[in-house]
Amino acid sequence: MSAEATNPVSAADAAVTDTTARRRGRARIDLRRLGRAALLGATAGPAPRDRLPDAISHVAEAHRAHHPDADLAVLRRAYVLAESSHRGQFRKSGEPYITHPLAVTLILAELGAETTTLTASLLHDTVEDTEVTLDQVRREFGDEVAYLVDGVTKVEKIDYGAAAEPETFRKMLVATGDDVRVMSIKLADRLHNMRTLGVMRPEKQARIAKVTRDFLIPLAERLGVQALKTELEDLVFAILHPEEYENTRRLIADNSHAVDALDAVAEQVGAVLREAGIGAEVLVRPRHFVSVHRVRLKRGDLRGCDFGRLLVLVAEDADCYGVLGELHTCFTPVISEFKDFIAAPKFNLYQSLHTAIAAPDGAVAEILIRTHRMHTVAEAGVVALGNPYAGQEPYAGPTPPTGQRALAPDPQPEDGERVDPTRPGWLSRLLDWQQSAPDPDTFWSSLRAHLAEDDEITVFRADGGTPGTISLPAGASCVDAAYAQHGEAAHGCLGARVNGRLAPLSTVLGDGDTVQLLLSQDTPSAFGSVSGPSPEWLDHARTAAARIAITGWLQAHPEAAAAPADAGPRPQVNVTADRRSGAELHADLEGEPAAAVRPAGCCTPVPPDEITGFRVRGGSVTVHRAGCAAVETMRAVGREPVAVRWGDTAQCRVTLVAESFGRPRLLADLTEAIATAGAAVVSATVEPPSEQRVRHTYTLHLPDAAGLPALMRAMRDVPGVYDVSRARRRRTAEPREA
Repeated sequence: MSAEATNPVSAADAAVTDTTARRRGRARIDLRRLGRAALLGATAGPAPRDRLPDAISHVAEAHRAHHPDADLAVLRRAYVLAESSHRGQFRKSGEPYITHPLAVTLILAELGAETTTLTASLLHDTVEDTEVTLDQVRREFGDEVAYLVDGVTKVEKIDYGAAAEPETFRKMLVATGDDVRVMSIKLADRLHNMRTLGVMRPEKQARIAKVTRDFLIPLAERLGVQALKTELEDLVFAILHPEEYENTRRLIADNSHAVDALDAVAEQVGAVLREAGIGAEVLVRPRHFVSVHRVRLKRGDLRGCDFGRLLVLVAEDADCYGVLGELHTCFTPVISEFKDFIAAPKFNLYQSLHTAIAAPDGAVAEILIRTHRMHTVAEAGVVALGNPYAGQEPYAGPTPPTGQRALAPDPQPEDGERVDPTRPGWLSRLLDWQQSAPDPDTFWSSLRAHLAEDDEITVFRADGGTPGTISLPAGASCVDAAYAQHGEAAHGCLGARVNGRLAPLSTVLGDGDTVQLLLSQDTPSAFGSVSGPSPEWLDHARTAAARIAITGWLQAHPEAAAAPADAGPRPQVNVTADRRSGAELHADLEGEPAAAVRPAGCCTPVPPDEITGFRVRGGSVTVHRAGCAAVETMRAVGREPVAVRWGDTAQCRVTLVAESFGRPRLLADLTEAIATAGAAVVSATVEPPSEQRVRHTYTLHLPDAAGLPALMRAMRDVPGVYDVSRARRRRTAEPREA
């Protein structure tokens, strides 16, 4: 699926693209041949019923390669309707318009799409650009095809004006939520349009390329359709960054034989696997333009192996690890390049083992290891999954109005979770928050931010609710988890417990964390009464759902954004900060907003240290030891101290660092000294010895903070220990927090 002759790249570039296409085994689409075949079909009348029209025979060939038993009669009927309805229409490049739906259908056929998707792709522009109605499509091809065609049909610009494009995307995404094949057709449609964009004005090329970059390429990535994503990236790169593209094109052309180095490595890898008795296919995959550009930025001057990667295809999952073991045994592996996406698949269905080995000339050869099935899904993503509703009842009822959910099959078990492997968590979250977007501009900007997220994490609910997990983008905070779990009820969220410990709502969550959200109705009164979110929550919200909900509440309650000057004093807040110290900390906050109080990580104060506090970003109070260097830094930048004090609780948690010379039984002797002093070990780490010196870090729980000096003396008395100190972070950590 290389670029057409009419796309915005040069003839020299086309030669490079042809070489890449041949290596990848992809067929080129000859638009002029398709146009001639379409015109001949129009003048000579319909083809006999026992064979397909010439213009669609290549689509049938590609389709039968993936689905040998496919019924092609429906494709013939769809082509006849599309050709007759588009007859007399021409694209700006001069070809008959029917060449566009044919090219889109061929793209999907090569990816392995099933017959219903191909039927809808042939008809995808008929309702929008011809006299054919959706009811006519439904009568002749069924509700399923009609739903797919309606999903990719644009809304009328006369009805929506400037909001037509975002509302079209909204309608398409809602339709995708019920049938992901809608987005498959849209991506193939945009790919062919991008291939033939060279006939457009430069400013229109740039506008379409930017929308493709911001919305469709991320969607292709999230749906796992790498074959479409990589070509879209190259076409956008050529339009929006012509100088960098030309430099990359020239670099690839000047090194057209560089991949020969990978051929030599491929032969060695193949020989090793044959000797080990592992049946595998070893292929050389040249990098596409954007990939070469990224590698050049990362590594500087490129060597032969940098222009491509090796792909090893095997039959079974277990063989993937067998190949990995042989490669790491017979070659020098680059451990930092190893990634296991089989045991932990990416959120877009991608599975593969990634590794790298040192080539004989010292260059690094990257290798991908996967099964043939994994490779099909890696290239075609959700397209390779076929019809997610196969074997279920067909669509029932009319196509819903624009913006409403479809009456498509939506099987749901008792827990309400949709049974559809092609509908990932990010799509479900998108469908949830788009309903709350108050206007097209908010939806458009929120969608761009939503699609910019690169990865997902999964956190567990501590309350045992259903579902037991929450999917969030990487970097999400407790604020995002609150709105993902409770919706608008999260307005009353006062805090959270992360992995069993009290944490502020600004806490960034990690993959696998356990989260318990504390709402106003089930939180102890010590937290005070909070009626809604504060503006600072927007600083910590990563998801569109959280940001839209918070913004909507603040707009409806403008008094919350800035409390009036004559407002009465806020209640004092006493927070047990057991997350770091285990001791009670109290802040005197008369007349100031409520806040969480926590010890600073730079100096880890514990009773009976002399302490002082400062307001930091998000409104919380960070407590430092009086002698901490960060105190002077805070005062120097004009931060006013907040009066803080220790509570009545004598217990505390503290982290100590023991520096020692290495010797046998050192760890046992240190642990015994700690236990004798009455402290409990919460966690302990021992760094690898360096120049016969060993660094031990202990987090300890003391029943009485007054015993800390005696504990430190007892640890120093252990033979070989030459220093014991309180743990402290580098000073750079505190200004980032402030």
